[in-house]
Amino acid sequence: MKKILIIGAGRSASSLIKYLIEKSTSENLHITIGDLSEELARKKTNNHLNARPIAFDVFNEVQRKEEIQQADLVISMLPAHLHIEVAKDCIAYKKHMVTASYISPAMQELDEVAKANNLILMNEIGLDPGIDHMSAMKVMDEIRAKGGQIILFESFCGGLVAPESDTNLWNYKFSWNPRNVVLAGQGGAAKFIQEGKYKYIPYNKLFRRTEFLEVEGYGRFEAYANRDSLKYRSIYGLDDALTCYRGTIRRVGYSRAWDILVQLGMTDDTYIMENSENMTYREFTNSFLPYHPTDTVEIKLRHAQKIDQDDVIWDKLVELDLFDGTKKVGLKEATPAQILEKILAEKWALQPQDKDMIVMYHKFGYILNGEKKQIDSTMVCIGDDQTYTAMAKTVGLPVAIAALKILKGEITTPGVQLPISKEVYEPILKELEDYGVIFKEIEVPYLGYNHLNITN
Repeated sequence: MKKILIIGAGRSASSLIKYLIEKSTSENLHITIGDLSEELARKKTNNHLNARPIAFDVFNEVQRKEEIQQADLVISMLPAHLHIEVAKDCIAYKKHMVTASYISPAMQELDEVAKANNLILMNEIGLDPGIDHMSAMKVMDEIRAKGGQIILFESFCGGLVAPESDTNLWNYKFSWNPRNVVLAGQGGAAKFIQEGKYKYIPYNKLFRRTEFLEVEGYGRFEAYANRDSLKYRSIYGLDDALTCYRGTIRRVGYSRAWDILVQLGMTDDTYIMENSENMTYREFTNSFLPYHPTDTVEIKLRHAQKIDQDDVIWDKLVELDLFDGTKKVGLKEATPAQILEKILAEKWALQPQDKDMIVMYHKFGYILNGEKKQIDSTMVCIGDDQTYTAMAKTVGLPVAIAALKILKGEITTPGVQLPISKEVYEPILKELEDYGVIFKEIEVPYLGYNHLNITN
């Protein structure tokens, strides 16, 4: 019997746990699910005979080492900064490891010793990063196999609300960590390369520089640039590509309205606001506006941000209760970003009947036999319910499938890695289709990069 230790039973682990439990009898697996909340781990096991829920604290070194020692493979669904101690134990006890998180410098340092011990430390095998790597490399390898030279790569992904559950003016609800949404784009300028020229978008301009996308059957979307579009340029073999751009997808109109919150200062996480606990939402909004003896908060904000009264942006701000003088922030020593997160969490929470949606979109421009060509690849995944969300499916299933294929000896290349080799991406993408994660690839006329709101 093969033993798998899953650390972390949060929302994104739901589909992962379900998949492995369903495979446990035919594949002869025993799964231990460890979480700070044993109750949560127990709920995810559904009392299956091949699953053992436990209360697990990653900082309890004795317990951590003991459980890792008993496993054949460890799946870490912990926050990214907590993977490294788990990884070191996996090396010490010669266990394979799978995570959905980005490869950190500390994780990369383990590559040599992992290879020496013939161990696989698979990272970045969730949604983004993960499915984006695999689906992109599949098409790029096919283009190169035909003798094509890739000159343009654009990649977009967004966790959104499904059309049938889209009930607010922002056309958005939280399907993952709200804090990450509030802080998106901060920490440096977005950088990418366009037609051979390096481009940078500072945070204060980011949400006014968007690209538009059409997804058949789902309408129009917009995307703003990710912080570093060049991170995977060499890894993907795109050093000679003239354009490399990665972005985050939202419904059209979201970014222009979000930019108002950015310009006001509501997304700032660098300082604490005095008396935040007793502040009303209206006072929070007023904090960022000039003093005036007679003008209302509404008039001051419209004037400061040049918003017409009949502009839908105004309706979006009103919908967030930003002018409510009765609702209290109720957070001690909070930053503006923390207060905004609390306000949005009330308004943008997925309701019990709601479904989420993942949209991924790749554009590949290439030259073949002297002719410029383009392939567009799109994937839309709708969640089943509040437990088995589209986010949980697209993050958890690739992790689970990879873990099983490593245990069965179908993925064998050792080392610290991300899923860009055919050995990894081909079987995983094929199996994901059985779960509704299907990419539609079509040849379209080559457009180049002339559709961005950015000039040469």
